[in-house]
Amino acid sequence: MPLELPGYRITKQIGTGAASKIHLATELKTGKSVAIKHVVRESADDDPFIAQVEAEYDVCSKIENDCLRKVYSLHRNRKLIQLKEILAVMEYVEGLPLEKARPNRLNSFLDVFQLVASGLGAMHSAGFVHSDIKPTNIMIGKNGVVKIIDFGQSCPLHHKKERIQGTPDYIAPEQVQRHPLDQRTDIYNLGATMYWVLTSENYPTALRGTDARGGINIIQSDKPIAPIDHNDKIPLSLSQLVMECCRENPAERPPDMKQVESRLAMVQKLWKKQRKNLRAEQKAANDIESTPSPESSEEDK
Repeated sequence: MPLELPGYRITKQIGTGAASKIHLATELKTGKSVAIKHVVRESADDDPFIAQVEAEYDVCSKIENDCLRKVYSLHRNRKLIQLKEILAVMEYVEGLPLEKARPNRLNSFLDVFQLVASGLGAMHSAGFVHSDIKPTNIMIGKNGVVKIIDFGQSCPLHHKKERIQGTPDYIAPEQVQRHPLDQRTDIYNLGATMYWVLTSENYPTALRGTDARGGINIIQSDKPIAPIDHNDKIPLSLSQLVMECCRENPAERPPDMKQVESRLAMVQKLWKKQRKNLRAEQKAANDIESTPSPESSEEDK
């Protein structure tokens, strides 16, 4: 039976989540394209996924920021008194996840992550932590559009989760240890994401998939290799920032996203200045090479 929601024309499925399906739809009143996240409750096992959709709406309906995907409305369908399905009407983001649209130039990298830091800073100011920043949860659209998506694991600042939640390759130590989470948790997740974009390798976190019995495999983190040691063209200041973001002790990370954003902007400013100076030096060298010598001028006469 095709999915229906009054006021919307649902056209096709465009994605899937752990227990959700994402559909493209048109709002009949305005003609605007939207995305609809749909979760069906078939048993109590689906309750955590229902809760994630509710959390996403709860967070995104309270924050207004261009870098955070909006969630416009939430719809619950019940049979008698039991919830059977939940639908969230969300902003449609046309583009690709960062995982498939990695910036291949430093300037583009810095543009993207300054916007991500700004969006996360807005979340923190509103009292929430995203807690699952990774390449698949950052969308890259046209004309420089950057959107953070998937707020299903978001929680209030200083919240302590009952179970380990996060993505192994980007998870912060305090998430593994089930300590209270704050803005520095997102700073770690963001640092691990930047590390992957810069190096094509994952930062060595304390999680490595599952053990032989299917449980979470917690290990001691390997010693990380700094991005600049992977590629000496990466600015030292950027490499240092990434490594500071990923420090095991939250107190040793940058204190907030405002500082992360500011430091990324400073890296960009210095890099542009260096590029400008290099071009000027190259132009001067080319001008000297193209200037005829006095001897050749006499011969030409």
